[in-house]
Amino acid sequence: MPEQLIKICGISTPEALDAAIAAGASHVGFVHYEPSPRHVSLELARSLSERVPDPMKTVLLLVNQEAEPTARALAAVQPDIVQFHGRETPEWCAALKTHTPFEIWKAVGVKDAGTLERAQRFAGAVDRILYDAPAGKLPGGQGLALDWSLLAGFEHKAPWGLAGGLTPDNVGEAIRLTGAPLVDTSSGVESAPGTKDVDKIRAFCQAAREAHL
Repeated sequence: MPEQLIKICGISTPEALDAAIAAGASHVGFVHYEPSPRHVSLELARSLSERVPDPMKTVLLLVNQEAEPTARALAAVQPDIVQFHGRETPEWCAALKTHTPFEIWKAVGVKDAGTLERAQRFAGAVDRILYDAPAGKLPGGQGLALDWSLLAGFEHKAPWGLAGGLTPDNVGEAIRLTGAPLVDTSSGVESAPGTKDVDKIRAFCQAAREAHL
């Protein structure tokens, strides 16, 4: 059975990063998007990423950035993966995938079977599609869950992951129902918006791994 991939997103402090490392997360995410309570500067994202040990992967989350600031962010942080969380098109993602060494992920809000099917247009343009709850005031990190039953038995056309409203209490059920190879949490392991909870990070990672037992 493949290893369960676990991403802790919205990391903004060394303490939260160390907790994710200790808990055995496979990916950590840094949000560079000023409206988010989890926003970090490029300098802080780079500083935190330099603490990340192999084989853990770093993910830089960007939202609706133009080409020049995108290039500047990637050059500054040098993440393993860039995750787009806005209105980016398959063409935009494919162009970046062709011209940069970074793995490209695209988060897509899923509200019904139609949006899930339309998300498959990113197949081939990105390295992973991340299914999230539909965007509200912010494009993610709001603790909202999508309807997992939409994913049960769905034939995905690209590698994928599940985000949106995942917590230590429900991530096991989500994995068992959808078969998600990667699960992604942010607000689900916080004590307040933008404040990561060390115990919740540990519990989330443990619950995700135990879903296969």
